[in-house]
Amino acid sequence: RMKRHDITLRVNEEDHELAIDSRRLLVEALRDRLGLTGTKRGCESGACGCCTVLLDGRNVKSCLMLALQARGASITTIEGLQEEDGRLHPIQEAFVNYGALQCGYCTPGFIMTVKALLDENPRPTEEEIREALTGNLCRCTGYVQIVEAIAAVAEGRHAAFPQ
Repeated sequence: RMKRHDITLRVNEEDHELAIDSRRLLVEALRDRLGLTGTKRGCESGACGCCTVLLDGRNVKSCLMLALQARGASITTIEGLQEEDGRLHPIQEAFVNYGALQCGYCTPGFIMTVKALLDENPRPTEEEIREALTGNLCRCTGYVQIVEAIAAVAEGRHAAFPQ
């Protein structure tokens, strides 16, 4: 029998009180308990990156972390990136404008990975971008447009459609 814990998770700048089983994964708490379905379940072994969220600003695979481990941290999901006025975050805007998505399943994980990268290194080289993306898999795009979108954000030209 699993032990239940009363915890508070701070997600997208809001506190959520949950009674949660000790073995519940963070991805499960986000999706199933809080309804934040932008965080995807993919491989469930940390290889695909679909479940990537930010934990105190660093990217983590929420399928590899227990919800209990996130107590006291600030979690940001894809839903938390939207601007206050409802506009897309510049990274999201660039992914749309540069065609950096097809089916979209992996996109939230990529965007959260990119957010952590650009917060730490606002002007990454192409090599640094590609290195940061090694923990995320996309089976549709071939990564060219994803790298172009990230470079556009880093250069401040995310809002413009590519020539």
